[in-house]
Amino acid sequence: MRRWVLTWIAPTSLALVIVSAGVAQQDPIKIGVIAPLSGPVAASGNYVRMGAEIARDWINARGGVHGRRVALLVEDNKSDPKEAAGAAEKLIARGQVPVLMGAWGSSMTLAAMPKLEEYGVPMVVETSSAASITKRGNPWVFRISPPSEMEALGLEKYLGALGIRQADFMAVNTDWGRGAVTAFGDMLRRHNAGIGAVEFMDQAATDMNAQLTKIRSAGGDTLFLTTSVEQITLVLKQAQELRVARRIITTGGSSSPSQLVKQAGAAAEDSYHIVFFMPWFPEAMPDPNLAKAFVDEWTRRGNPFEGLTEGFRGHDGIATIAEAIRIASRAEPQAIREALWKVSLMGLNGPIKFEKDGPAGRESGQSRPSIFLVQIKGGKAALPAFLRK
Repeated sequence: MRRWVLTWIAPTSLALVIVSAGVAQQDPIKIGVIAPLSGPVAASGNYVRMGAEIARDWINARGGVHGRRVALLVEDNKSDPKEAAGAAEKLIARGQVPVLMGAWGSSMTLAAMPKLEEYGVPMVVETSSAASITKRGNPWVFRISPPSEMEALGLEKYLGALGIRQADFMAVNTDWGRGAVTAFGDMLRRHNAGIGAVEFMDQAATDMNAQLTKIRSAGGDTLFLTTSVEQITLVLKQAQELRVARRIITTGGSSSPSQLVKQAGAAAEDSYHIVFFMPWFPEAMPDPNLAKAFVDEWTRRGNPFEGLTEGFRGHDGIATIAEAIRIASRAEPQAIREALWKVSLMGLNGPIKFEKDGPAGRESGQSRPSIFLVQIKGGKAALPAFLRK
């Protein structure tokens, strides 16, 4: 039998709040999370997890979703595509999750995607940027991060101020890295900028001297660098040692300028970074109050400040999923997938709303994220001179 608890709001309110004890006893809504918690890009994956936990706690503090609390089931993909596919199957088949968020790297996300179709479970993609993720024709995929082409368009408006004549490229040899080289290269060619050396590196590589030596001889004025923050740190240090005199622009939003200042020191000075969240300037974000609240909560928990440029992704992904479940009124895969098309939400990055992308009849969802550019100046993240008011 259901019991009802009657609670006075205040002595003078003359109103009763009726709270069902049965609501609190309902099973939680399980959301599966696939992230690289170990391996070469573990720092980024753990920051995403931390952001997801903040979103979960905020949602639960507000009463959950339709009175049910949210629980995260997190699986480590170990920075490996095969592990990502296994993690997806484990969460769906054994964990019985009705929806997933993942899987950070493009190669990992692409490896997990067939499992979504096999089991009929949607996934919100919080980080991956390879174009093929939404172009492949998987109707269970909804991405809130920008594909490399969208990111390149975000930088395009600054080309005049940057004055790029010839660009070289250095990228991790994954779907993400190769896709970024293509997207930014195409954008630069449209503006008659030259393309010089194009060098790739393994995800776990620590010595990039051979690639940097070729780039030094290529004669360009700008180096576009696409990889995780751990490898960016090494490239910046090695470029300084080899006296590779180039403007450096990192892509993908995973550079973590604060971490580069801490770990690369002077080697990071004057470098530019495309980011999707600016924790240094929460007042400049689309929702300043939300941004400040997130930065404050992140700091209160003792999480590393440098992780905020990744951690926001976890928050926005879980917030998007929770909103879809609220719209659907039930935590069932098909209902959540249909509801994701109706989501209209203000996230830390900005508005989240999905448009169709991919083959007709099998479209994936793609949101249009906000894209920002910062520069490391005087040992801290700053707005480039041409963006300061």
